[in-house]
Amino acid sequence: MMQATGASLLGMPVARLLAAHHTSAAAKAKHVILFWNGGGMSHVDTWDPKPGRPVQGDFSAINTSADGVQISSIFPNLAKQMHHCALVRSIAGTNGAHGRATYELQTSYNMDPSLIHPGLGSMVVHEKERLGDLPSFITINGQAPRSGYLGQRCAAYFIGEPGEKDPYLAFPAGINQLRGNKRLDLLARMNTRTTRRSGNTNFKATETAIKEAVALMKSPTLNVFDLDKENPDTLARYGDTDFGRGALLARKLVETGVRFVQVNRGGFDTHSNNFPAMENHGLEMDPALAALIEDLAASGKLDSTVVLVLSEFGRTPRINNNAGRDHHASCFSCLIAGGGIRGGRVVGASDRDAMEPAERPVKPSDLHATVCHALGIDHEKEVYTPQDRPMVLVREGAKPVKELFA
Repeated sequence: MMQATGASLLGMPVARLLAAHHTSAAAKAKHVILFWNGGGMSHVDTWDPKPGRPVQGDFSAINTSADGVQISSIFPNLAKQMHHCALVRSIAGTNGAHGRATYELQTSYNMDPSLIHPGLGSMVVHEKERLGDLPSFITINGQAPRSGYLGQRCAAYFIGEPGEKDPYLAFPAGINQLRGNKRLDLLARMNTRTTRRSGNTNFKATETAIKEAVALMKSPTLNVFDLDKENPDTLARYGDTDFGRGALLARKLVETGVRFVQVNRGGFDTHSNNFPAMENHGLEMDPALAALIEDLAASGKLDSTVVLVLSEFGRTPRINNNAGRDHHASCFSCLIAGGGIRGGRVVGASDRDAMEPAERPVKPSDLHATVCHALGIDHEKEVYTPQDRPMVLVREGAKPVKELFA
């Protein structure tokens, strides 16, 4: 009766309270690992092979541990873990240019000259409390989207090459611990005095960044970044490459409590010589992704960790005159696993040549809503910019892909 009449409790409509209750009850995830493949990864040569069609290309479709689900032959090890993974084969994008498509796939919004929207990682850390000493959002082998109007606290901590120590997380040579701490105390007092006098929000952001850096400098959890102490057999399983080390480090980070890890890989803009390039990508990505999924499942951590493999768009099913594939936004695919996602499932389908969605089109923003659903985040929540402009956390109209959880 209260819901029907629009009554409220503690200032919130009952309908909203009930919706929030059901959202949190469904949530299983606590962490996210996003593998961002910049350049536009070919869906036909990865998650949506078309055997026997003119668009097939050089790779065959192979069976997987998920009954009836086939993927490209460049992923033989990952094929053995597909019972843990799901595929979305009907993402209907609208942007065919790298910059605009990347922006939409990482923020859920189209570019707007009047403001910068936060990326998915920033959304997650804005809504979920921090766990442990490490930053809540870490990006590896490349930059993540900016935190936009969510502020400095939600920005990503950047790691250039996994396994290398950050030179900025230690005092310079010749500065001992006592002297270094005195310098930090002096800096803190100067920043506080300057901020109080000017009221400039930029100083507040600087203070936040310095505070986070100092806390990290003093944390024993910094050891998690040292991959030289890792078991050589484990490193060999993931692959002793930047991508393999990035996937291994991502696993260790979520085990330490990091909320969101983004692992970046480029080189997918294959307008020419697509097939040798994709074969090389497979050689590095396949063992790393397979080992990650297997290890997370074995430890029970996959239940609480969403793993998402995504790119800004796909590539044209038609092979061009340079043995390449061009930009193709109207239909592409992604892999997703963990965090309550039911493995061995395919959502949506492309047409017979992977040109357009044939079943269950999924908007890019629906993927953001899906990750939020897994984490128990209200993707329709209103947040405010520093200018008090109200914004919806995920682009309006987005809906979680509930079939992934059924």
